[in-house]
Amino acid sequence: MNEILFQESNPVAELNKKLNEIKTEIGKVIVGQTHVIDLLLIGLFCDGHLLLEGVPGVAKTLASKLLAKIIDVQFSRLQFTPDLMPSDVIGTSVFNPKEGNFYFKSGPIFSNLVLIDEINRAPAKTQSALFEVMEERQVTVDGHTHIMQYPFIVLATQNPIEQEGTYRLPEAQLDRFLFKIEISYPTLQEEVQILNLQQGKTQTQLLQNVNKLLSVSEIALYREIVQNIKVNGNLVEYIASIVHETRNHASLNLGASTRASLALLKSAKATAALQGRDFIIPEDVQQMAPHVLRHRIMLTPEKEMEGITTDELIQNILKTIEVPR
Repeated sequence: MNEILFQESNPVAELNKKLNEIKTEIGKVIVGQTHVIDLLLIGLFCDGHLLLEGVPGVAKTLASKLLAKIIDVQFSRLQFTPDLMPSDVIGTSVFNPKEGNFYFKSGPIFSNLVLIDEINRAPAKTQSALFEVMEERQVTVDGHTHIMQYPFIVLATQNPIEQEGTYRLPEAQLDRFLFKIEISYPTLQEEVQILNLQQGKTQTQLLQNVNKLLSVSEIALYREIVQNIKVNGNLVEYIASIVHETRNHASLNLGASTRASLALLKSAKATAALQGRDFIIPEDVQQMAPHVLRHRIMLTPEKEMEGITTDELIQNILKTIEVPR
């Protein structure tokens, strides 16, 4: 009895319990993709923006909608197109003829959870509109700063195959995403389960069965719990060594930034909490490294021609760094 009471008073255990409830709720709609769900939740509790990449039809948008469905916050969706202007995203100043002055009409970016579909379809001018809001959680228009409501997270999707009408995202913008989550095809067994689950139902009907499980105050509380996860000094050095190696590797033209080190530290903490621990271990860092680093490093042309992927290079780097014990 005393052990049960102790566990219930443990903040990390409470967070772990809530995360399991959320994963069960999401499982009503999405079959498999457990690593995607884990990464979405880690991103939420790390206050990080997330980039989801996969071919059409693998539930990128659905997963984002589900995350919005379980949280009691405002949700907006933006479909990026080549003709989209920055003002279509952040808003613009509008003249009021009655009062003879201008007022700011906010755009769809002013929400708590913003889904940007096919983010790589908008040109650089529109992408630049996201730089300030993704990093500083604010928008500056005509010299006036407008603060975003808490929490504020951007979930963006992109198709890695199609090249027609798409633009490469600037490195500065990619660096603002906590993770790049790669979503693959389901297994044969998972595909059968999906067909059995969704036959005769629309996506709207599926989402109606999902309950809201998180309030804004709970998000703030759980983020504080994640921040307080213990980190040994040698693990901090381990994280720094991994990121530092990307900057000196002969196969890379671009290494990871200091923002990547912070992202790896925060996500390792959240991974520990997801598993019910109040301390991180080297495996947490290793598990998060590909998702944190794959969009922040750039291979040399020679290595790209050899068919080496960034994930393979990250694994090679992990093998060269001494693991603390």
